Amino acid sequence: MATVAVYNIEGKEVDKLELNDSVFGVEINEHLVHMAVVAQLANKRQGTQSAKTRAEVRGGGKKPWRQKGTGHARQGSTRSPQWTGGGVVFAPKPRDYSMKLNKKEKANAMKSVLTSKVNEEKFIVLDDFKLDEIKTKKFVEVMNNLEVAKALVVTKDNDQNLVMSAKNVPTVKTALTNTINVYDILKYDTVVITKDAVAAIEEVYA
Repeated sequence: MATVAVYNIEGKEVDKLELNDSVFGVEINEHLVHMAVVAQLANKRQGTQSAKTRAEVRGGGKKPWRQKGTGHARQGSTRSPQWTGGGVVFAPKPRDYSMKLNKKEKANAMKSVLTSKVNEEKFIVLDDFKLDEIKTKKFVEVMNNLEVAKALVVTKDNDQNLVMSAKNVPTVKTALTNTINVYDILKYDTVVITKDAVAAIEEVYA
């Protein structure tokens, strides 16, 4: 089993924690990770974009000029794509971009990115992360103590003092154990996670 240090909010090591190899020590499957990221980004797309083809644009029923003898190229409609006010060639239409991964694929992708963070030593475990008040300065101080800049902070419980304190820090995102995803774990350099959140993740994915 992989063993990581457990820190307090002052950045001092206070304990050691053994991680479950079935979650944090799996063989990394890059293909599944890629699929999970593509699926997540695709599922965020609204797919509401729409433009009109030449068949849908109003007007253009009359031939602009006769077929021959004018010196112009022949034209059948003022709503052809080459005309101002004409239709769009292969116009985008509303569509569903959503992709589906099965539960095992999602779980294996999550285990792969968590393992990669542990292997890269970008996985920092805290014994607890509670703030007495909503104070961005105090939150930044904790991040500086841990020597972390761009981080995903994961907790088990929804602590509003912590969430609101981190809200104005552009390089940090907070998440609960049931809302973490593959994309965010990859996007942020370091995962800062509480000890009870690690236990919760192991309970779900082990």
